[in-house]
Amino acid sequence: MAHTKNHDYHILPPSIWPLLGALAGFVMLFGAVLFFHDKGPWMFLAGVIGVLYVMFGWWADVVHEGQTGDHTPVVRIGLRYGFILFIMSEVMFFAAWFWSFFKHAMYPIHPEGLSPMVDGVWPPAGIETFDPWHLPLINTLILLCSGCAATWAHHALVHENNRQDMKWGLAIAIALGVIFTGFQAYEYSHAGFGFSGNIYGANFFMATGFHGAHVIIGTIFLFVCLMRTLKGHFTPEQHVGFEAAAWYWHFVDVVWLFLFAAVYVWGG
Repeated sequence: MAHTKNHDYHILPPSIWPLLGALAGFVMLFGAVLFFHDKGPWMFLAGVIGVLYVMFGWWADVVHEGQTGDHTPVVRIGLRYGFILFIMSEVMFFAAWFWSFFKHAMYPIHPEGLSPMVDGVWPPAGIETFDPWHLPLINTLILLCSGCAATWAHHALVHENNRQDMKWGLAIAIALGVIFTGFQAYEYSHAGFGFSGNIYGANFFMATGFHGAHVIIGTIFLFVCLMRTLKGHFTPEQHVGFEAAAWYWHFVDVVWLFLFAAVYVWGG
């Protein structure tokens, strides 16, 4: 028959999600511009709600596809390649913040604007940096332990098909991610410098702040995996969603190690 499927690929039906996502993203961006010009946050918030709605609906469809057999081995390879490319784009995103930090650390701007003929000092005068061997070190250990818990959950599923250990590993990884975020917020509240007025504060909060946002996203990613595990999803052979979450979480771990070494230890 003409409509009989004789291949391993998944031909997607027409979907409204790309159009809704583009419209919601535009509303969010335009609303952010209005918000920055003191026109109120309501259009921006409406865009955020729209983006979140699209994310939930679109990914719910992807989960449904996986549970109904549309994610064949060939499709799963494509999904993995796509997520690897996404992580590579994230690597380049953070490379920009590291580039900015190293540039200003090695060639600091003179307070009287004499650079590049006369360099200033780093950190800038009056900036009290964090002691890396107190709370930043504790946060480093917390995030590494969270990564170990995620690896335990992955090993329990793939090599042992032990769903109970998988649940505990995910729960521990999520809890440690939440603790990391709480400690990061506590650290921010006690910072001896602000975001504006100095290049050190701008680089510090942009680099660590975007990492913190990725920690929150990764924690939600793992939480969704935990909820799916409780519903009986994932098998040792088919678990692309969980695999992507584990990869993302390890990426977040590695970025933090570079941040800890570069920003807190070397740059301070």
